Amino acid sequence: MSEEDIRKAAARIAAAGESRPRLARDPVNLPMIRNWAEAIGDANPVYTDAVAAARSVHGGLVAPPAMAQVWTMRGLHPAADDDPLGRMSAVLDQAGFTSVVATNCEQEYHRYLRHGEQVTVRARLEDVAGPKRTALGEGWFVTTRSTWYVGAEPVASMLFRILKFRPAAATTPPAGEVLRPAVSPDTAFFWDGTAAGELRIQRCGGCGELRHPPGPMCPACGAARPGYVVAAGTGEVYSYVVQHHPPVPGKQMPLMVALVALPEGVRIVGELLGVSPDRARIGLPVRVEFVRIDDTLTLPAWREDAP
Repeated sequence: MSEEDIRKAAARIAAAGESRPRLARDPVNLPMIRNWAEAIGDANPVYTDAVAAARSVHGGLVAPPAMAQVWTMRGLHPAADDDPLGRMSAVLDQAGFTSVVATNCEQEYHRYLRHGEQVTVRARLEDVAGPKRTALGEGWFVTTRSTWYVGAEPVASMLFRILKFRPAAATTPPAGEVLRPAVSPDTAFFWDGTAAGELRIQRCGGCGELRHPPGPMCPACGAARPGYVVAAGTGEVYSYVVQHHPPVPGKQMPLMVALVALPEGVRIVGELLGVSPDRARIGLPVRVEFVRIDDTLTLPAWREDAP
């Protein structure tokens, strides 16, 4: 499909105007609002407290404006055949631009929604720009605008823009080469430790709190004075996975990966060696083993700690 074909398809979809109204599956309701407000951390009583809402300028319960899109989300249902974003995405998929990342979302609220109101949404294609060279690769920016209605009254709108880009060719590490961790100033002490046969745990120089993974500042007291202690190297399997697919460079499948709880109070992930999937269990006692990959990398792994 040529660039001109893409532009012609975009023009046809834009010319079709707004999609058919899509009705929310449920009216604006208190249970959904409670769940949303709790997840977001919005304690405004006009959303959930009928007494407080009655005393407010609203005269009753209203929904958080930012929930506008929530009421008409499709869940697992496929997009309608006249959905402009779905139609344009299909065109770009066919042209090889199969990856997607959202870039912009701008919402406008015209009024509060009240409990019991039934919302519909309509969408139209505003613009398709491309091809553009981006850090992710060549792609097209697709912009749509959705408008929510109660009856014929528009109550909210959203401009939504995505980048549909052509994914880069996958590269496979040479046989025998493992995936290497990213080493930063915050984590260098840990990898220096594994090279020396030590399992180092970051300790705050302010309050003494131990933490893993390492970071620049202590989440307990906010101090930026990291140090470390050397762990005993023993622990118990807190959780684990058996990975069958996809294959991992330098590893044989199935691959056992364990999250190990240390007696020092932190948890560390590592490969579980020498344990078959049918013998793995929560609470399995393990001991660290340092696996030397090359002169610059030694990985911590875990083996069963026999009594």
